[in-house]
Amino acid sequence: MPFSVNGILGTLALLLLLWRPEEQAEACSCAPVHPQEAFCHADVVIRAKVVGEREVISGNDIYGNPIKRIQYDIKQIKMFKGPNQDIEAVFTAPVSAVCGVTLDATGKKEYLISGKAEADGSMHVTLCDYIMLWDSLSATQKKSLSHRYQMGCDCKIVRCPSLPCSISAPEECLWTDLMIEKQVHGRQANHYACVKRADGSCSWYRGVAPPKKEFLDAEDP
Repeated sequence: MPFSVNGILGTLALLLLLWRPEEQAEACSCAPVHPQEAFCHADVVIRAKVVGEREVISGNDIYGNPIKRIQYDIKQIKMFKGPNQDIEAVFTAPVSAVCGVTLDATGKKEYLISGKAEADGSMHVTLCDYIMLWDSLSATQKKSLSHRYQMGCDCKIVRCPSLPCSISAPEECLWTDLMIEKQVHGRQANHYACVKRADGSCSWYRGVAPPKKEFLDAEDP
């Protein structure tokens, strides 16, 4: 039986109507990353409080419809990576289905916020960026933001997909939290940084003091 164009269009319209919100929310998908990877890939990394929230229009799409974004006004506490001037606001999509981020705008909570710098100097964040409550970070993570993560940005952290697994190059560190502990925020994510050695290879380092030029895989003294 021949298909008509109108019939096909009608079927597509029906499918769109039946597409449930829960399924739309799954449209944003992010690969897990070690905090050091998130730091190295971000343009801006700051500690801040969110003190305001409003919806803004940032232009129109190709069909002339307004592009809505959420603007979070922030009070920057410290910048770990980014431009010379303070960040006063971060922007995100209005809904989680397109990776929009929801933050507490009462000013009562401190966040670690990583994101991308836009051409106009503003900061844009998505659900795929590393955004955590400051109090939820470990002492090692807080220390690493100031120097240690930057030391390892030439290294490559690779996920262990299945056991056994191994590195394929000396500049790699094998991340096993997902495989062994079945969680992203495991021991390596919370307490280790992948740092370059004097010979150019990379290795996991754990400790409060800055690593020496030459070291083996180290634990806290």
